[in-house]
Amino acid sequence: MAIAFGLASVAVAGLVAVATWQLATTYMLDQRRQSATLQATVNAQLVEASSRSGSGSLDELLSGLVVDPGSSILLARSDGLLTSGRAVDPADLPSQLFTPDPGETRWLVTEIDGIRVLAISLQGGSAGTVFIELFPLVELGRIQHFLILVLVAGAAASGLLGVGLGWWTSKRALRPLTELTESAARVAGGDLHVRLPEQSDPDLAPLASTFNATVEALERRVRLDARFAGDISHELRSPLTTMVNAIEVLRHRQGEIPEVARQAVDLLAGEVERFRKMLLDLLEISRSDEDVDDRALESIDLAILVAKVRDTGRMTFPLVVEKPPPAIYADRRRLVRVVANLLDNAERHGGGVAKVTVTEWQGRARLEVDDAGPGVPVELREQIFERFARGRHAGERGGESGSGLGLALVARHVRLHSGAVWVEDAPGGGARFVVELPAANDDAGHPEVGPSIAR
Repeated sequence: MAIAFGLASVAVAGLVAVATWQLATTYMLDQRRQSATLQATVNAQLVEASSRSGSGSLDELLSGLVVDPGSSILLARSDGLLTSGRAVDPADLPSQLFTPDPGETRWLVTEIDGIRVLAISLQGGSAGTVFIELFPLVELGRIQHFLILVLVAGAAASGLLGVGLGWWTSKRALRPLTELTESAARVAGGDLHVRLPEQSDPDLAPLASTFNATVEALERRVRLDARFAGDISHELRSPLTTMVNAIEVLRHRQGEIPEVARQAVDLLAGEVERFRKMLLDLLEISRSDEDVDDRALESIDLAILVAKVRDTGRMTFPLVVEKPPPAIYADRRRLVRVVANLLDNAERHGGGVAKVTVTEWQGRARLEVDDAGPGVPVELREQIFERFARGRHAGERGGESGSGLGLALVARHVRLHSGAVWVEDAPGGGARFVVELPAANDDAGHPEVGPSIAR
């Protein structure tokens, strides 16, 4: 739209400029011709009067008639040619100037020695006498050049103005669609609180209302699903506790039961433990769908938090602090869960934690967890952050396969803190899980915490 406005403005301004140029140059040349013709006629009459009276020298008279240093006068008579003013070779003049009809005044614009001149010729009173006067058009040429510059500049300025007007108009016209795109992106990132403002445009109003209704329905569905998962998890905790206690009793009486029964108890114990962890993750998922409580936010040093998680879990891996990261405002419980899940994922599926790096990156706190595994295929790097997605371990059973909720919790907690999480190849091989969190805002106390799109 901006280009179209600009081209239209240039086209209109160009047509106006061409018309102005034609009218102005024609008018100025016509005015110059009229004044030159009048002057040449008067001078020719003076020369004719002087020739008849025989008083004075024609050379002196012709010299006196030349006012402009760039002009020339030629008097062609049967006995020779008299000239005055700027020297001009008669051979350079068009031949029609020397053959005017009686009573006719001829004029034309020509170029002599690189200078544009207006030539006026007319017959003298005596037969065979022709009076020719040349008027330079230097000043007229300067005015025309200045006029060209003004018209070209005007056309260019009109084009720029058209581009600016088109850009402003297109931005204003497309603003509702831009808001729709941004809102849809936020919804895709997990922010189900976004709504479009009401539109006065009759074409956009149904779109905005439909979008808002869709997001509201989606938000209700997500809340119902989260509530359902939480309720089911709570309801299952009691029978699960009973099962865990029963298995412990059976384990204490292993000597009293047959070998086959003991193997069955061990298998059952593994599945129950896996079931217990899944319930804990489901409860955490249901809690993570709630917004972060501002009262739970506190200033956290990411390097110290990672070190405490390592010590609590009795893990051994190198912790590298390349540049002191900025302080972040976060829910400590959620952030501890993020770090613990990443470390657990590396231990379970990545061959162990190779290195953990805490640093500052473009004003944000950055956590990098490198593992010693084979890495994550590119096609699975988005999928592994989804709920119940276990990548290569899909379909496996057992305590080591996991529930597929750990990384989903990581992504959810990070998004709630306006951060980003993704996985890439580690420089030394294996996978690198990266978490970036915004630094605390010194003016506001802490940054706005809410859903954000993970990279």
